[in-house]
Amino acid sequence: MYIPRHFAAPDPAAVTELLDRAGASDLVTMTPHGMIATLVPFVFDPAAGEQGALLGHLARNNDQWRHASGDTEALVIVRGPDAYVTPSWYATKREHGRVVPTWNYVTAHVYGRLVAHDDPAWTEALVRRLTVKHESARPVPWSVDDAPEAFVKGHLRAIVGIEVVITRVEAKWKLGQNRSPEDADGVITGLLAGTEADRATAAAMREATAER
Repeated sequence: MYIPRHFAAPDPAAVTELLDRAGASDLVTMTPHGMIATLVPFVFDPAAGEQGALLGHLARNNDQWRHASGDTEALVIVRGPDAYVTPSWYATKREHGRVVPTWNYVTAHVYGRLVAHDDPAWTEALVRRLTVKHESARPVPWSVDDAPEAFVKGHLRAIVGIEVVITRVEAKWKLGQNRSPEDADGVITGLLAGTEADRATAAAMREATAER
């Protein structure tokens, strides 16, 4: 990934938080038939391997897992907040007009070894972790045990667990750190009036530009 110095991740803790809070991310691997990509909900396990691992599952009928030898290199594209930035929000537009649109975003490219776990016990544990991750904040969290046992076992037979054992992470925080404080403030104000995704990007911008 191309990462200018001013767009580097603020610190390792920020990258860990991004991986921990991410929802579904793109799993990309090379196979004898070409590249394959699947959108996968992952759980980040920092204790697995030297740099942690991303745990998820694929449909059994998805051949991507069958090419996981343990030496298969995988790329997981993890996305944080992102939003379109109009030049109209820049203070410098009114000064000289030499501005263009851009896109602000947070992302990480996670590289690692893809391992398949065709093991119902491993996959069930992973599904329970995924469920807790996404249900725990709800007023009445749903549990795997709320579904009939036979029904759950049937679904577990239809999926295969996967693990991306991380070897390196390239992370980018492109949040207007190269703009003047006045331009950054204008973008933040504009984004705060937009969608939920825009407001999340504004919050990330405020944190990133405050550290300058």
